[in-house]
Amino acid sequence: MASTATTRRRPRRGSKGPNADLSRTLTDCTRLSAHQYNQLLHLLAATDRSSFPSPPAAAARRVFAHMLQAAAPPSEATITSLARVIAADPASAADEAFELVATMKDKYGLSPRLRSYGPVLAAFRRAGEAAKAYAVEAHMTASGVSPEEPELAALLDVSSRAGDADKVYEYMHKLRQAVHCVSEETAGVVEAWFRSDEAATAGKPQWDAAQVKDAIVANGGGCHRLGWLGTGPWTVQRVRVGDADQCGGCRFHLACIDIDMEETQRFADSVAGLALERETKTNFSRFQEWLEANKDYQAIVDGANIALYQQNFAEGGFSLTQLDGVITELRDRYHGKWPLVILHNKRISKLMENSSNRHLIETWRTNGALYTSPSGSNDDWYWLYAAIKLNCLLVTNDEMRDHIFELLGPSFFPKWKQRHRVKYTFNKGKAVLVMPPPYSSELQESEMGSWHIPIEEKSGNERGRIWLCIGRGGSCKEHGEVPSTNGAVHKVPQTEASNVVQQGLTENKDESITGKRKDRD
Repeated sequence: MASTATTRRRPRRGSKGPNADLSRTLTDCTRLSAHQYNQLLHLLAATDRSSFPSPPAAAARRVFAHMLQAAAPPSEATITSLARVIAADPASAADEAFELVATMKDKYGLSPRLRSYGPVLAAFRRAGEAAKAYAVEAHMTASGVSPEEPELAALLDVSSRAGDADKVYEYMHKLRQAVHCVSEETAGVVEAWFRSDEAATAGKPQWDAAQVKDAIVANGGGCHRLGWLGTGPWTVQRVRVGDADQCGGCRFHLACIDIDMEETQRFADSVAGLALERETKTNFSRFQEWLEANKDYQAIVDGANIALYQQNFAEGGFSLTQLDGVITELRDRYHGKWPLVILHNKRISKLMENSSNRHLIETWRTNGALYTSPSGSNDDWYWLYAAIKLNCLLVTNDEMRDHIFELLGPSFFPKWKQRHRVKYTFNKGKAVLVMPPPYSSELQESEMGSWHIPIEEKSGNERGRIWLCIGRGGSCKEHGEVPSTNGAVHKVPQTEASNVVQQGLTENKDESITGKRKDRD
């Protein structure tokens, strides 16, 4: 008879019994993951130091040491949180924090991000250590990280307090390139510099006016970048822009800023390169040659966009009447000068079957106002390249958000579009053109050395925006003419009708581009 007694199992070879299993379980429960270490460091970075029993920096160092000892891999967020805690230490451990950020690539294979540098720059700013702040910026540049407004404001402030006029000038222009409008905090930093004794002594009493004017044209109309002009104390005012698009403080005509000449050429080359990749090469090359021989245009017209505007109804079609209305309006504005209309060959072939259409098309051809893009092409490349290459206006409601425009990159395309695109609508059958803004809400440096700096306006009311008007004596008042840009039309009077429809176009943006189709066949 088999025994019913429970047979005690023998322990497996190498096992130390149930106590060993319990020990392993307890060890696993006390081991933290990398994510949990990061959470601890993040909490220490955000803690209220006044209520913390010991310095948060000391606690953060212990957490990080435990993390490394446990072989938990640190991430960029780990080093950034640790650097933030240490940089905020009243004992001024900014050097240690910078060392952490500067060596994360070599030690851990991690690339620092913009947020990694901010706390370090802020610490050096508080300590007034300008040279070390510049070293942080140099490391950012070497790491491919571009400073944004908070970082530039810190660099501007530490330079201002160090009395380094050349560095302040450098960071004013970096700020101009990075943002359109400044925050209230940055505006305070700028005001403090221009009211300082060091600012009053910075500059030269005489300069070559022609050289300065040429530099402004080459830079797109918004700056000369030739250093501080003039001497003596600065006057700093907070003003609004008046009805005549003049500064409310000094009556200076604000500039409509374009991309500079070098950027314009790179932009044209970029568009041409992409078009040659995607179009039949001989077709687009032939267009480039033709355009080189026919440069005298003030405006390029996206013919299909206008002819198809709001034509998505039963009797709608390709409206040459609308297109002719826009051409007539342009000629009225520019003393009879013809624009260049880009239309696809497929469209022209069909339109020529109608006698009235044929007469219009032949008139445009006779006056050099029409270029037909060939079969198999995308006419977008043609009108965009022509407007950039000739540095003139582009009449279209196309928002240019398609993938082909995304390939151009965000660096200067938005500024170019704002400066060159003319939108349109129709009021009782008459074409109404909505010209580019008469001035740019961007940091501006004039040919007399004055500065105009827009401050953020959260309401969206451009006329309510506050500007800093900064000048020396009569540096603004002596020059009231409209600043020139790099060859584009820059002071175009808006008609009463265009002012009336401006708001309507904004509110009905989707409707305004209804009917836009790509011509590609």
